[in-house]
Amino acid sequence: MLINCAAYQDGRKLADIGKHDIHSYLNRPGCFVWVALKDATPDELADMQREFGLHELAVEDASHGHQRPKLEEYGDSLFAVVRTVEYVGEELNVGEVHIFVGRNYVLSTRNRTREGFASVRERCEREPQLLKLGAGFVLYALIDTVVDRYFPVLEDLEDDLERVERRIFSGAPARENIEQLYALKQKLMELKHAAGPLQETAGKLYGGRVPEVCLGTQDYFRDVYDHLLRINQSIDSLREMVTTAISVNLSLITLGENQTTKQLAAYAALVAVPTMIAGVYGMNFDYMPEIKWVWGYPFAVGLMVVIDVYLFVRFRKAGWL
Repeated sequence: MLINCAAYQDGRKLADIGKHDIHSYLNRPGCFVWVALKDATPDELADMQREFGLHELAVEDASHGHQRPKLEEYGDSLFAVVRTVEYVGEELNVGEVHIFVGRNYVLSTRNRTREGFASVRERCEREPQLLKLGAGFVLYALIDTVVDRYFPVLEDLEDDLERVERRIFSGAPARENIEQLYALKQKLMELKHAAGPLQETAGKLYGGRVPEVCLGTQDYFRDVYDHLLRINQSIDSLREMVTTAISVNLSLITLGENQTTKQLAAYAALVAVPTMIAGVYGMNFDYMPEIKWVWGYPFAVGLMVVIDVYLFVRFRKAGWL
């Protein structure tokens, strides 16, 4: 579905145009066309391929989707794939944005992404001195917006981890804690799969041999690279903290089991002493002095009580009971 199609010259918007008028603006000096599509159909991509002369392999990747974040160079044009990550309820929604960039055009198609990029177009139009840099600056603005949207997701994941950590030490069911930690680890992995390869992509656009369409925008892509570096470092730190939290949770389970074992052993000892004494005097021998003793029964019961009280006090001091 076509969202926007506009022509720009010398950093300023000329007009909103129809897709059949694109070719008439492409040959104007200092002019480029910016087209935005959502969930593009094969027919729409075929139309854009004819208008802009897009490489067939890039169009094929955009048609199939589910691509790894990457940057590919076809002659004097670029094809970039970036992944969007956003919360939908309690789950992460991972989408894709495919960006075709040439000397005089920018074509972006977003798939499975709820939040659009109208704000990016507005931002660029408010800064004509930067938009004058051409299609390369639009590529930067799109990637920068995607990267900036990673930060709220990362903050939500940090809050989720803190919440689970509080549950671990508040006596919440261990199984629920482990399930939440594994779910959190999976979300971090999805974010890593989006941000990790994109860092490599941003590095290609400011260091070494920079594609011609991006000349003059290296400083901006270096800023994106720095943001991605921070994000990836934070993701790695959170993953380590999740692993540590899982280990702590399992350790607490083990400690709880050890405490239960101690309690059972202590109660078994308290039961075993009177059982042993009663068993001794329950044997059918003819010569047992205490059997005919007047104080034999009180003595046996008292001995049981005294030993059990002594054991109970020792177990309580040791923390077993």
